[in-house]
Amino acid sequence: MPRTVFLTGITGFIAKHVALKLLEAGHTVVGSTRSLDRAGELKGALRPHLTDPQVVENRLRLVALDLTQDAGWAEALSGADVLVHTASPFPMTQPKEEAALIRPAVDGARRALRGAQAAGIDRVVLTSSAVAVMNTELASGKPAYDEADWTDTAHPGVTAYEKSKTLAEQAAWDFVNDDAPGIALTVINPVLVLGAPLDLNYGTSVQVVERILKAQDPMLPRIGFPIVNVTDVAEMHLRAVDWPETAGKRYIAAEEFLWFRDIAEAIKAEYPGRKVVTREAPDLVVRALAVFDPAIRTVLPSLGKRRDVSAARARDEMGIAFTPAAESVRRSARFLVEKAGL
Repeated sequence: MPRTVFLTGITGFIAKHVALKLLEAGHTVVGSTRSLDRAGELKGALRPHLTDPQVVENRLRLVALDLTQDAGWAEALSGADVLVHTASPFPMTQPKEEAALIRPAVDGARRALRGAQAAGIDRVVLTSSAVAVMNTELASGKPAYDEADWTDTAHPGVTAYEKSKTLAEQAAWDFVNDDAPGIALTVINPVLVLGAPLDLNYGTSVQVVERILKAQDPMLPRIGFPIVNVTDVAEMHLRAVDWPETAGKRYIAAEEFLWFRDIAEAIKAEYPGRKVVTREAPDLVVRALAVFDPAIRTVLPSLGKRRDVSAARARDEMGIAFTPAAESVRRSARFLVEKAGL
């Protein structure tokens, strides 16, 4: 049944794809952004991918809303049936002060849910992250993290970003359980999200592929990530909106773990004539480079660690057939070369 969905952070990489899925499914979308100056950018990104480009005029509306301020939420959410909260900071480097990331993420989640409650919205879908799942010790004999796992925010190796996503999601569940039991909450926990952006404003995750395409590093650090395609993540949001049986659950969005070297080799296979570094650096060298490069310093806690996650629930309950991780890498690379001119 077509509904009105309020989508926070609509100009984000994932959120644009979510908006596209919602519009194609017949929903009306009200999107929040910090500035209405980006309305033209958003509509320009969506139009070429819509079956009916006129939809952006008929069923898409933008409102200016600041996630760090209380003002405007009640008015903005008035008339919406569903809240999809995607907005949260995702930095390439860690801030000097953890609170710079943690406070906006946690307060933003609470503020969005309070706004939903005040507006009489009883269906919320929250975009969290797999980093809220996969930073704790696995139980003996357990091969992969799943939705029952929670990151240990007290662990010394957990980054500010990982803490922010974990604490924001926990704040959302606590709010629903303690203050708003009438709200049906579903949480989507994506791993590293790759794939083709809808426009040139694509955020941080695709910059992993961009960095390899630019051959910025003489050797690659021995780190890796589970990967998921952005279109699969967007489809999971759509199904969470449409399927009431997903309420009260977390859903990990993931396909396969790839080391940086695997990512580089997928890019090299796509562009064999391009200079793409595939050689792996000794851990000692990476630690030395991290002294000078904040982006490398960010990944030191992950050096040499393989962390697999299970997306069995998304496959079994949502029916998601995930795009192969290497294909997601190739789609990001093709976009960067063909559309961004790298």
